[in-house]
Amino acid sequence: MAVGKEIRTKIKSVKNTQKITGAMQMVAASKMRKTQNQMLATSPYAKQIVKLVSHLSQADVEFDHVYLTKREVKKVGIIVVSSDRGLCGGLNNNLFKLLSADIARWSNEGKTIEFATIGNKANTFFNRYGGKILATASHLGDQPTMAQLLGVMNVMLTAYRNGEIDELRIYGNIFVNTMVQKPVGMQLLPIDLSTFESLKAEVGKQDDDAIDLEQTMKWDYIYDMDPKKLINVVLNRYVESTIYQAVVANIACEMAARMIAMQAATDNAQEIVENLQLVYNKARQAAITQEISEIVGGAAAL
Repeated sequence: MAVGKEIRTKIKSVKNTQKITGAMQMVAASKMRKTQNQMLATSPYAKQIVKLVSHLSQADVEFDHVYLTKREVKKVGIIVVSSDRGLCGGLNNNLFKLLSADIARWSNEGKTIEFATIGNKANTFFNRYGGKILATASHLGDQPTMAQLLGVMNVMLTAYRNGEIDELRIYGNIFVNTMVQKPVGMQLLPIDLSTFESLKAEVGKQDDDAIDLEQTMKWDYIYDMDPKKLINVVLNRYVESTIYQAVVANIACEMAARMIAMQAATDNAQEIVENLQLVYNKARQAAITQEISEIVGGAAAL
């Protein structure tokens, strides 16, 4: 029964695939918990640095820091945070759709766009899409360190300070819950108070201890050291913290999306096995019926 043998081979192949996707689902679930804990561990520092920067952005200092000074935007720098690997559903595609729409809008306005990428999938996207990549970082692992990101940070910050780009933005995914990961774009530089308002809204969805920016906007400080040096350090730490937090959040999103995708793949494989088993049973039953008919017909002929 050649048809039955072919179906049995397909069933075995799908079951092997199901074992792989099931194992990947469990691995992603385990890693998701670790990456969520890492994201939560860095959250308090990120909140405090945002508060401090919101204070300093309104402080009465004797100079205008380059990170706080708005310019006419002719060149936009974008840091794109993606995953290194695939098999995570539409996580990266949704991010690239949002990014492509904004790139098209800026291009229509006559703005030049330069990129820095974090994650191998972003490199693959720009290899097809085109674009000038100033810096890249990939293969960061599940627990990235700040040292792995310093190259990308320094290149983009230097370009901004030198006037090579007029606005710096970052694109990545934020972790809403296990089922929902949202692609977002955020302005990093120049630091804008509206950025804090949007950040407050996002944090407020996930944490009752949200940043109260309405109170922080009225602060000022008595500086015990040179204000210029202090503010320069704090603003650099803010940018570094924001980028690192975006990378950590994107990894948590990747694990959650991969867990859901592999669960769906496992369920689909089970459905395919059941359908193939039904086809196999019908084919086997038809073959047996045919054999019985031939035997009965032969006996009647005698």
